[in-house]
Amino acid sequence: MTTGASTPPYSTRPRRSRLRTFLPLGIAAWLVLEIWLLTVVAGWAGGFTVFLLLLAGLVLGTVVIKRAGRRAFQNLNEALQRGGAPSSGGGNGLMMLGGLLLVLPGLISDGVGLLLLIPPVQKALSRYAERTVDRRLRRAAPGSLGDAFQQARIHRPDGKVVQGEVVRDEPGETPQEPRPPLTR
Repeated sequence: MTTGASTPPYSTRPRRSRLRTFLPLGIAAWLVLEIWLLTVVAGWAGGFTVFLLLLAGLVLGTVVIKRAGRRAFQNLNEALQRGGAPSSGGGNGLMMLGGLLLVLPGLISDGVGLLLLIPPVQKALSRYAERTVDRRLRRAAPGSLGDAFQQARIHRPDGKVVQGEVVRDEPGETPQEPRPPLTR
């Protein structure tokens, strides 16, 4: 017995993306695997050895992150002194990610972090990431975040700048002093 409007046979809520569905499961599985591997190594080599391995990963990871950060800042400084745009980073992002994985406690994350410190792996991953981002930006729907990035990448060939100011007509607002126009 129904009294009222009927409900549609399907939900109007959009489907959850695969990433949002499987990411929590993947993180949980990774944590369980890390803990299991630490207990296996601790049973085989001893708890003090596992402690030393985790400490070495922490120290090495902080050194790698510090070095990659310095290099990125130095590249930015040099680019700004030349008056140009900074370069793509030269693998500093992947180096920092490798350092972060080394800092995280666990042997699997340490192995992946060490793998990310190898230059050929960095180059291959950065090429893959760049192709993937470019492909997704080309497919971006109007009004999406990818479309905003695509619009921001558009360079005006004439280089003209239109000066103006924002005028708000809200009731009860007192007018403020006009700001000077932005100049180059």
